Amino acid sequence: MLSEDKMITHKEERRIFERFLQKRQFKNSRKRDLIVDVFLSLHEHMTSEDIYQLVKQKDSSIGYTTVYRTLKLLCESGLCVELKFDDGVTRYEHLYNHPHHDHLICVECSTCIEFCRPEIEAMQNEIFEKYNFLPHHHKLELYGVCPKCRGSK
Repeated sequence: MLSEDKMITHKEERRIFERFLQKRQFKNSRKRDLIVDVFLSLHEHMTSEDIYQLVKQKDSSIGYTTVYRTLKLLCESGLCVELKFDDGVTRYEHLYNHPHHDHLICVECSTCIEFCRPEIEAMQNEIFEKYNFLPHHHKLELYGVCPKCRGSK
């Protein structure tokens, strides 16, 4: 069951996506709505195949291409971001109304840990100012070996 706060955010995200589709003169469909609902219920990094499998459990008539295209639209609308780590696998992550964070990634098992450090954010802002850059976006990915993988050797 979704909390009231999450239900409000979910409704906001749906409205943003619907406005995005209207501006692009795309029609909404029941299948696209289902894919969006499944994606908005997720709070971890998922591949398009992972999301497709979840959608397929709810409606087996929805094809992989429809899921993939809807994920691209979610990214274009600003509700989602594609993550491409060094393992070559594209993952999708909620973007709207989620605090900025960075990623710590295991090079052996691809475990991904999200973290936020205010001092890193402050340092990045100082660098933008020093070089007179207008911030657009940034990402920080740190790669290493997680405790679980180190322990198994």
